Amino acid sequence: MRLKFISLAALLGFGLLILTSSAPKVVAQEGEMTVIDEVIVQVNDDVITLSTLKREAKERVNALKQEGKMTEQQAVDEVNKHQAELIATLINEKLLLQKGKELELAGEIESEVNRRMLDIAREQGINSIEKLEAAMRQSGLDPASIKETMRAEMMKQAVMQQEVDRRIYLGFTSKEIKDYYEANKDKFRKPESIGLSEIWLSNADKDDAAVKARAAELVAQIRAGADFGAVAAANSEREKNGQRTAPQDKGKVGNFELPNLREDLTSALKNVAVGGVSDPIRTPD
Repeated sequence: MRLKFISLAALLGFGLLILTSSAPKVVAQEGEMTVIDEVIVQVNDDVITLSTLKREAKERVNALKQEGKMTEQQAVDEVNKHQAELIATLINEKLLLQKGKELELAGEIESEVNRRMLDIAREQGINSIEKLEAAMRQSGLDPASIKETMRAEMMKQAVMQQEVDRRIYLGFTSKEIKDYYEANKDKFRKPESIGLSEIWLSNADKDDAAVKARAAELVAQIRAGADFGAVAAANSEREKNGQRTAPQDKGKVGNFELPNLREDLTSALKNVAVGGVSDPIRTPD
């Protein structure tokens, strides 16, 4: 990318008439240079002119005024404060449009512009783009300017999607992906987790030995092949709002990451295989 700042430049050459013959008061003398616009930045083979910058600045001033938080002078001061950022934005837009041409997206974008114009026509009950453009002119709108704005915005979006998104998702080789994974394995690891179900027996106001015996008996039934959910539904005493929960949830407690599991449970489950049943555990609840 070339960036060249130019203080003054004539866009229309030498010795040209500026006004038509119906207003001959302003005529460039032969050999004189007449300034039609001022180039503030050259971006590769394209330019950003002073009139473009002023137009963009005016639109931003109007937008700030419409928010109702600033007077016109305050809005002007605010936009002037960020003029360098505005120029940078215009440069980036030029680069995106140039990249779009390089990627040969113009045909695709033109088809999308026409499709969008046709959608607008249909929404307004108009059956052709030509009639829509005529209606726009009657309303004081310039169809060519509107289509050019749509074209530019769609081109920028298409370039961003094709270039940026593709680099994010498809821009790395298999070796680069593998090397990154090997160097950052911890980022891809998830702690081991387990799903737990319970049969909960209360020893409140009960003989402790009898409760232990009952728990051992239920463990034996399940290890002998009884269905855990059915045994839990029939025997678990866990309650919520005064109602036993096991008939509905079959004793299911939930999934837990091992590092977050209580130490007594981790120890009790250390040698239990998936689908297995632990020995009875005394819990604080």
